[in-house]
Amino acid sequence: MNIPLLAGTVSTVLFASSMLPMLVKAVRTKDLASYSLSNITLTNIANAVHSFYVFDLPAGPVWLLHSFYVVTSVFMLVWCLRYRKAPAETPATETPATATPATVIPATRGHLGPMSAAAMGHK
Repeated sequence: MNIPLLAGTVSTVLFASSMLPMLVKAVRTKDLASYSLSNITLTNIANAVHSFYVFDLPAGPVWLLHSFYVVTSVFMLVWCLRYRKAPAETPATETPATATPATVIPATRGHLGPMSAAAMGHK
């Protein structure tokens, strides 16, 4: 085995190994909120275009590495679409940001936060 082929093989194993924790976490937790859907989509498009170049090269470690990237990015896209959560609905109650100063009671021991004037018995 020559030096460039050995280097390609070692780097392929290292690159693939570096992605495994991300994949395991995505499968285990199904929490992909920190991943950008647009980035994952662009990665899949780029991998598809790059495949024309890679698979025109002689077979070698780069085929294995690129194939791994294609498969993992497809999985991440599918998981991102499948497991992404709908945006949380905002409650219709007053919050400190929307309440007027007269209706906000500072949090004290035994009291957790804002209360409307109507709830306090004031008009």
